[in-house]
Amino acid sequence: MFGRKRRKQRKHLQDLRVAYDDQLLATIDAAKDNWDHAKQTQEAIADADNEMTANTALARQTYLFLYREARRRRVRSKHIAATVFQD
Repeated sequence: MFGRKRRKQRKHLQDLRVAYDDQLLATIDAAKDNWDHAKQTQEAIADADNEMTANTALARQTYLFLYREARRRRVRSKHIAATVFQD
């Protein structure tokens, strides 16, 4: 009766926030993989053209944008990214 609707609404908003934060973390992982792949491709090819350089820069900026958004939202991941364990 008193505050019941408000508690349900807060719970719903919290569930949405968790779902979107998980989706953001998955997107960050994919963007990091994309950026790493673009860097490796650019380094492997001796005569990288402007388009390849631009694609690498775009992948980097995409990753950094998503990373800043996660920092702004104070999102925490429960797993360590695979890029930490690279040899």
